[in-house]
Amino acid sequence: MFLGHYAVAFAAKKASPKTSLGSLILAAQLLDLLWPLFLLMGVEHVRIDPGNTIVTPLDFYDYPISHSLLGAIVWSAIPGGLFLILWKKRQAAWVIAGCVLSHWILDFIVHRPDLPLGIGTEAYAGLGVWNSLAGTLVIELGLFLAGLTVYLRTTQPKDRTGVTSFWGLVLFLLVIYFLNLFGPPPPGEMEIAIAANAAWLMVFWGYWIDRHRRPASAETESFSIPPA
Repeated sequence: MFLGHYAVAFAAKKASPKTSLGSLILAAQLLDLLWPLFLLMGVEHVRIDPGNTIVTPLDFYDYPISHSLLGAIVWSAIPGGLFLILWKKRQAAWVIAGCVLSHWILDFIVHRPDLPLGIGTEAYAGLGVWNSLAGTLVIELGLFLAGLTVYLRTTQPKDRTGVTSFWGLVLFLLVIYFLNLFGPPPPGEMEIAIAANAAWLMVFWGYWIDRHRRPASAETESFSIPPA
């Protein structure tokens, strides 16, 4: 799952309008932000296995710390707890924790049974939608469109940057998604780990977008680009 995680972040803005889009993206993608770090540290592993599923050539055979159900629950509690304890934001805490946990739930839908339920266990889960290209596209693009729709109804641009930065991110995510889907397999595990760390760019991009958008309301006039 890729676009679906960002869909959750976009849609979560409605549940917690004062929480930055950057924080919501960080939460929804936290497991995939931790994963390449653990790969670089050598505590988790992946192998290139073309044909593993129709959608991805990656065999996720060892990632219990970042992607087990138990791990996802623990990781969701950490940022949720920080929002609650440090900033006293109860609603935001639940939304942030829910975004983190949603990552495992969405991965459960598309992954083959390679998601561990715990650490040091042989119990795995996954519905295997990645074995169907059509099914994967319907779910990913459907979720992405739904998330964008909710976000656009929840926020409005303050200025031109609020328009261009948002649609620039949407286009960038779609390009990356289809390159990963139809491009050649990566050369190796370390190259995957290094490239995957680029996902932090989307977190900072989200913070940038949020500085140039505001909650939509009947009382505020929408920004419109003047004709040339």
